[in-house]
Amino acid sequence: MTSSQTATSTFTQAQLGTQVLLAWSGERPDGHGGTAFLLTYSLGDGQDGPETGERAMRTALERSGLRIGGETLDATETPNLPVKLLVQAGQAVLTLPHFKAQYTVPPEWLAVARAEGAVHCMFATRPWPAATPGQPVDEELLRSFVCDPEVISTSAHCLLPVRSL
Repeated sequence: MTSSQTATSTFTQAQLGTQVLLAWSGERPDGHGGTAFLLTYSLGDGQDGPETGERAMRTALERSGLRIGGETLDATETPNLPVKLLVQAGQAVLTLPHFKAQYTVPPEWLAVARAEGAVHCMFATRPWPAATPGQPVDEELLRSFVCDPEVISTSAHCLLPVRSL
């Protein structure tokens, strides 16, 4: 019998590398409303290389109470989860114990997030160096990453309530 040692592993912030947020929204398949998405990923540029960064990200997410792979965690059912999303003045501020980032979100994302009251967050452990900060990401490139079965199964998924001041 084997057991995972990931949650007790150590990592440094430098191993995580550059952490990036990317927001987009889309219509629900049933046609009733939309969904706001927020993707967190690394460029894979951390100290000790992308493989170490992937392990470090996995450890950081698990320590934050997030599950890698499997079903989407509903943060409204886990009030002590140390993962928070604040949406204020056109900004999304995502806070985890190892990571805090502020991102200017598109107006359509903001409208959907407020209307739905929640955002589907995907925390990728797999690096994505093709999507660099400040450069546009076209829909095809985004879809190829977030719909890749390997990326999906190695990511944590969480439905975070939209909070504001």
